Amino acid sequence: MTNAPDDVVELFRKRTRSPLRPRSSDLIQAIFPLFRQSRPHDSALILGEAEQWGRDVFIIAQQKPKPENLRTKEDLAKLNHGMLTASDHSHIHNFLKRAWEAKSAGRPVSIVTLIDTYGADISMESAKDFQAFFIAHLIRDFLTIPIPTVSVIIGEGGSGGALAIQMTDCRAQFDDALYATAPPESLAAIIFRDATKVREALLISKPTAPELKDLDIIDDVLPSPKSVSDVQGYAKVLGNYLERTVRDLGRRKIATLINTRRSRARAFGVYVQHATQRSTGWASILRLTPIKKKAPKAPPDLKIITPANTGGINSGAEWGTEGPVESEGGYVRCGDMSLKEGGEESGCGALIPLSAFIDNHCVCPECGKARIMGAIGWINCLTDKDSFREMNRDMNVHNLLHPSLLTEDYREFIKKQDRKSSFHEALVTGEATVFGQPVALAVCEFYFAGGTMGVVFGEKFHRLAEYAISKNLPLVSLCCSGGARVLEGTPALMQMTKSINSVTRLKRYGLPFVSVLGDPSTGGAIASYAALGDVILAEPQALVIFTGPRVMEARGFPVNEEDVRAGALSRNSPRTYDDPAFFGNIRGIQEVAERRHLKAAICKYLDLYRSCQPASNRYWK
Repeated sequence: MTNAPDDVVELFRKRTRSPLRPRSSDLIQAIFPLFRQSRPHDSALILGEAEQWGRDVFIIAQQKPKPENLRTKEDLAKLNHGMLTASDHSHIHNFLKRAWEAKSAGRPVSIVTLIDTYGADISMESAKDFQAFFIAHLIRDFLTIPIPTVSVIIGEGGSGGALAIQMTDCRAQFDDALYATAPPESLAAIIFRDATKVREALLISKPTAPELKDLDIIDDVLPSPKSVSDVQGYAKVLGNYLERTVRDLGRRKIATLINTRRSRARAFGVYVQHATQRSTGWASILRLTPIKKKAPKAPPDLKIITPANTGGINSGAEWGTEGPVESEGGYVRCGDMSLKEGGEESGCGALIPLSAFIDNHCVCPECGKARIMGAIGWINCLTDKDSFREMNRDMNVHNLLHPSLLTEDYREFIKKQDRKSSFHEALVTGEATVFGQPVALAVCEFYFAGGTMGVVFGEKFHRLAEYAISKNLPLVSLCCSGGARVLEGTPALMQMTKSINSVTRLKRYGLPFVSVLGDPSTGGAIASYAALGDVILAEPQALVIFTGPRVMEARGFPVNEEDVRAGALSRNSPRTYDDPAFFGNIRGIQEVAERRHLKAAICKYLDLYRSCQPASNRYWK
């Protein structure tokens, strides 16, 4: 069957979300008669093995609840049905290790994943167990595991919960399945602050199989049977595809498969061959622009009290204008700083000179309450004065984004962001020094689209990593992000994979990566590169969570933000050492430091790394 984009809402309601649609267990039973299920026996996760097609097939499947699983009030009250928890992701990680052990023992092994999920579990329990970190590590596992892999979206592919097991050698999707940056209800809550606007959210996200194939996110579109309840019809198509693909991949060299994965990951988001993107040479990368005249500015939504009238308010200097903020330019009151409607804040009430507040990195000197800070503020906070030089400054969505995603509404949105920030995108990259030590630096610009990850973000991070490798520099990143930019559709989600691939490449060259988590560190950013630092630092009150509290509340999940602030997660991090069987290589947050001490903390770890290297291997002598 074929589905035009105009039919996407009907497709979603009558096919993708149909309670009669075959679940993973139905298809596995029909295709793999010798399937041996492994523990745990979880309603949302199926793990097991089958000897078929001349290979040991390791099967990982997500499963939504069947109608018979939703008969009691207790069943209906469970909000995370069909969503994989941090514990589930831990089991997948260990299952992949088992597959690798089987391969090491000389057995021919393939991995098959079946995807049908609303998304990753967004409960507070999973968040406290480092759910976002698990997603990042699993994506890295699939990019690097020396085993042929196949994934099929059999129903719904939602967010990082699907992406965590979708980055395989071959990727397919049924033509009545959908794959998006988030479930449509969550997309609607994010974009429109109204979870009922499912139609509008679906049309923006372009989640259908033909659209995703055009974007090179999947390889094959599988035809679905006429009846949505036809288990044998779905199983026949899926079984034929899996047999053909598993056999074909089994004949290829592992090194070739891994190199292809890396190449595809690097290419995500580069859809327009603009003049500055045609070559992979270093001409445009090496043009570094000094930002010596960029003094810290008042954020665009900061409420400023004038000295002449302590009750008077003005909007402050436009972000991005030249010249420092003078002390006589006004004051701010701790706890009453936001011009946004409904922007209530807690604070001590202290009246602070604006210049002192900016110089103190947007932190109240009386009570230590920190406010979200833009890229220039973070650059001044983390690097030596006048040392930062920006690269790829003029790269924008017009250079890269697929034309079908660059809608008129999105063009207007980008224009508004340009007026808020002195930068042209949500990631600022370049070279700087930290107490004299040269580093490649990536800083999120929260005042451009909330620091969200889009195709330009991913491409700039990739180019920075390549620059760090070419110059033998450590990489330091500052995360201050609202997650994937949902207005760009699924290509924005793919930037998680692209940035993870860049980090793995950096580590293959033995260069250190220090990840700093600012407030907030959420969504695709924390579930990708930011979770993979050799050392992860954070400011104490940084919100560190995969799904933002507003979306969690809109979906009915209870929220306690204090449990997912960096300070609490840092105190929770020693558990990762005590229970390696659960956490694997995840180590959480190594150190929490106030903003004014983060620069010294970065330098401390760079010094330690440098001192442990042989003189011939040091990234500077």
